[in-house]
Amino acid sequence: MENKQTSILILDDEPIVSKRLKPSLEKKGYEVEAFTTSAAALARVRERQFDIVVTDLKMEGVDGMQFLTEVKEKYPDTEVIVITGFATMATAKESFNKGVFDFLAKPFKLGEIAEVIAKAEKKIKGTK
Repeated sequence: MENKQTSILILDDEPIVSKRLKPSLEKKGYEVEAFTTSAAALARVRERQFDIVVTDLKMEGVDGMQFLTEVKEKYPDTEVIVITGFATMATAKESFNKGVFDFLAKPFKLGEIAEVIAKAEKKIKGTK
């Protein structure tokens, strides 16, 4: 069985999020790429597929909802986890309708997001 590293793309316009998240996920053995602009993240997902995408919703330029829509259209197997400081029932519902794996309100603990990522990874590995 091929044991390829699970790849994760993080998109959040607050650099502190990626700064804290990236090293803690890399320690757990994930391959992580972090972006602070949706344009750069979009360009990257057009080049390659990630197993898991963690995205904020409220950003300059392309918002997270548009970003995750494009990710899911291009790679239906990619699990998307939404993190947002502006969680409303409407946005949560809209993201689940678009096939989002889970939804985390900010501020979250690193342990919480690691748990959600582990669950998403299980789902991916289970389907391959």
